[in-house]
Amino acid sequence: MKAKKSVSIFQRPLWVALFALTAAIAWGFAYPLIKLGYGEFGITPAMTGSKMLFAGIRFTIAGLIVLAMALSTRKDFHVRYYADWWYILLFCLVNTTLHYTFFYIGLSHSEGARAAILNSLSVFSVVVMACVFFKSDRMTLRKVVGCVIGFAGILSLNLGGADSGRFTWLGDGMIILNALCGATASLLTRGLGKRLNVFVGTGYSLAIGGAILVVCGLLSGGTLPRVTVLGLLWLFLLICISTVGFSLYNKLLTCNPIGKVAIYNSLIPVVGAVSSCLCLHETFYWKYVLAGALATAGIYIINKGK
Repeated sequence: MKAKKSVSIFQRPLWVALFALTAAIAWGFAYPLIKLGYGEFGITPAMTGSKMLFAGIRFTIAGLIVLAMALSTRKDFHVRYYADWWYILLFCLVNTTLHYTFFYIGLSHSEGARAAILNSLSVFSVVVMACVFFKSDRMTLRKVVGCVIGFAGILSLNLGGADSGRFTWLGDGMIILNALCGATASLLTRGLGKRLNVFVGTGYSLAIGGAILVVCGLLSGGTLPRVTVLGLLWLFLLICISTVGFSLYNKLLTCNPIGKVAIYNSLIPVVGAVSSCLCLHETFYWKYVLAGALATAGIYIINKGK
């Protein structure tokens, strides 16, 4: 009689839901925390170098923590071929350096709720790009419907008068570039997993990409004008969000179908919009409800399966 094969905690439905929800909710709260951090550190919208420095410190420390966790659990740090380091460096630049340069700049010129919903563009971009670059991903009617509904939600952000928010290049434009970088990084993750342990690759991405942000920020004259206890608390929480969010999410992706895990990301724009309005006292517009509902519906339709 064969002994039953033990199932990993990361494959049990209840824990999958709990861990995926934790990652999604944590990432949603990053939107107001970043803006609160700007306020405490005295970083103004015009201080691009300081934004890069702030982001770089966050991701460098988070990456080092992930690598330390990988080392303590004896993950394989071996890179199969020397040439693979160029791929890893490309992943670091796209997944962290460029991704969060655009994100931090865009968020400082946009309301947190608006940016959270607009950033859901990355999910729909991944669907379209995967169908273009990978033969295993085919465009289906369900995906088309989901993308159309999702894009409609994003476009609805520009409904209403000028006082309810309009498209800006430094705000919305940067968030769109950030979303496209995130989508590209998702595609690159497939190749990363063939070159080294994904958990280790995540640590490299955060640490190396973050270090590049720090250097670029310093070269651009970036500083932290003032340092307060509350500011350090916001930074600490952001580091925890990156460490816990990426670790849980990437681990879940290695144990479960991508769609089963990705569906929980539909909560990110909703949590980001609501938490921004509550924590930052931003004006809550009716179109946020419409945009968030359409974006969430689009993501759900794409990932719900047949």
